[in-house]
Amino acid sequence: MKHTVSRTPLPRVLRRRDARLCLAAVLVSGFGTSALWLVAGVWVKDLTGSDGLAALCLLALWAPTAAGPVLGALADTVRRGPLLISLHLLPAALLPVLTAVDSPGRVWLVFAVLFVYGAVGVVQDAAESALVAGAVPASLLGEFNGLRMTVSEGLKLVAPPAGAVLYGAYGADAVVLLDAASFVLAAGLYACLRAPERSPARGERVRIAEGARHLWRHPRLRPLVLAGGATMLCAGVNGAALYAVIDVLGHAPAYAGVLYAVQGAGSVVAGLLAGPALCRLGAHRLAGYGIAVTAVAAGLRAVPSDAVALLCSAAIGAGLPCVLIAAFTAVQRETPDALLGRTAATAHTLVLAPNAIGLAVGAALVEVVDVAVLLAALGVVWAASAALPRQSAASPSRTADRSSSDANPA
Repeated sequence: MKHTVSRTPLPRVLRRRDARLCLAAVLVSGFGTSALWLVAGVWVKDLTGSDGLAALCLLALWAPTAAGPVLGALADTVRRGPLLISLHLLPAALLPVLTAVDSPGRVWLVFAVLFVYGAVGVVQDAAESALVAGAVPASLLGEFNGLRMTVSEGLKLVAPPAGAVLYGAYGADAVVLLDAASFVLAAGLYACLRAPERSPARGERVRIAEGARHLWRHPRLRPLVLAGGATMLCAGVNGAALYAVIDVLGHAPAYAGVLYAVQGAGSVVAGLLAGPALCRLGAHRLAGYGIAVTAVAAGLRAVPSDAVALLCSAAIGAGLPCVLIAAFTAVQRETPDALLGRTAATAHTLVLAPNAIGLAVGAALVEVVDVAVLLAALGVVWAASAALPRQSAASPSRTADRSSSDANPA
């Protein structure tokens, strides 16, 4: 019995020291980040009374994602371990500046720090993706990324409420200092890594566009990244319709918290199962199934039923991680180490940036289109995008080009 348990994929990941350290760093820094992003908006709202300025906090945090291809190049110019340590110590040193914000006239400091925070996060993600690809065997990357998704989504269920309680009891300074301390601890964890990594050659020229070129030319990565971007575009439209759905159900806007919690729980479960599913199904089929699940769930949200709404939220939470894990794991497996920082950052931009566009489009459509019609149409469009991950099947050379995980599921 003991031997059987030891062969399961998840314990194999956790038994690897570097994998445990990376996940621990994600846990501690992610807790601080998740607590801060909610508190920042509440803080600005309390200081200024402006809903628009409060919303700008999230925009400041996410805006640097658009510069992913440029920022990610930094992860290919220096050793990633020391870079990750520096990138965690930088916000730790910068965040205490926010303790000086005590009036509406100093709110600009919040936006400036959040913008730098977001830019640092883009480089962190690129460097971490590249470092993990060298620290974790390719056969276990899916399991690692699934577990990372579970940790991230689990934190979203716990950290924002904890941050709100801390803010209410001790003020914004306490949350800011907690986040700074979490970055210091994460830097210490990254300093303990022993993962071997390439030292970039002195004078080596880094072409920023090479990551995008690699994604576009690669017969397996291109359809996966396109599918991820299409999925997040549709997810944005779906998210914009949330409060209209709540109106149809006859609940107060605060019911959104229940639906978000259920969706987060679905993502936690999906993160645990996506790694083994990736090994069994391969990246393209897993992404296609994930899109199909989310498309059906989005369409069924038009049904005015609490039970259906909760079930659809859980299904959407389960389907979205499948697409993201499939795409980002494939990028790690199929990209040369020297290109991985740029390529990972470019993939993150191409997959995640469409979500903001979808939110804007959805916000406009929900004002002029009946929500039932909008969601039904969205479900059809979203389902059609499930064909994107299988585009490479049309190539006669696909069988020869398949990755080991697709051709030989273990």
